[in-house]
Amino acid sequence: MKNLPVHSNTFLEILNDFQNDLVTRNKSESLVYNMPTHLREFFNYLEAKGHENLNHVTTKIVTKYYEYLSTRKNQTRGGALSNGSLNKHQEALKLFLKYLKNNNFKMTFGVHLKTEKTNTITEKDILTQDEVLELFEATNYSHVSKRFRLRDKAILAVLYSCGLRRNEAVELNLSDVDFDNKQIYIRNGSRNKKRKNPYVPINDYNLNLIEDYIINSRPQFHNSHLCEALFVNKNGNRMLGKSFADRLTAIVKATENETIIDKDISLHNLRHSVATHLLQNGLPIEKVSEFLGHNSLESTQIYTHFIDLDDDE
Repeated sequence: MKNLPVHSNTFLEILNDFQNDLVTRNKSESLVYNMPTHLREFFNYLEAKGHENLNHVTTKIVTKYYEYLSTRKNQTRGGALSNGSLNKHQEALKLFLKYLKNNNFKMTFGVHLKTEKTNTITEKDILTQDEVLELFEATNYSHVSKRFRLRDKAILAVLYSCGLRRNEAVELNLSDVDFDNKQIYIRNGSRNKKRKNPYVPINDYNLNLIEDYIINSRPQFHNSHLCEALFVNKNGNRMLGKSFADRLTAIVKATENETIIDKDISLHNLRHSVATHLLQNGLPIEKVSEFLGHNSLESTQIYTHFIDLDDDE
């Protein structure tokens, strides 16, 4: 809601100074941009209630404002704001309160709001699209042996680009890769339940990574010809979940990017990341839900709070 009007010179000066204060304290770019935007909405609300400064703003007014946020529509998609977005508004109010205290403003209100329950996924769990590119780049030197590096590329292709769960990747067989129709067959989804649509699309780039692995890498693993699994270990047996996790750890380490390493990325984080990226790039939530193999939209909606800060402006 960055374009909401605020007419009070007092509020406008505070908005500007609040943003400068965030910059001075080396807050992240997203905070410096989004927190003043949320504060602008608070000031817009106060002006609508007849306030042109903070002198008579009480905790009760702040609570009423939050009740209003809880019912107002998302300006882009309709429906109410997600719990994640509501928590961001709370964060803005709490940062503002800290700013007032640090600048010796006379306090007439507090922010005593209960944090809304959200999914356990946080922004730290999501790789940026540039960071994902770094992972793919790191597979060029993630192992001393080329056969492992080619397998690492194919692993990323199914875990990130196809958004597969750990068990779905483990259970893939060679015959599940349909090169002609550019899709992968998923035998079992979450909790071994059948997906509504068991076919996941895959583009030419990622198909080529898998094909390169099948032709030039997989045959080099001992007795691999005796196993139907797509991904085999050094003994030619089906790779299990821990082996996938170990290879991801090696890929992450190979990036030598401390930001990526500090995120402590797991296999499922890749799935979280591609879901978020698809939504950010405009794919309808229904399509993302089908891609992920969710049985309901509710499961997919946990990712929307990562784009709420942009969507409700």
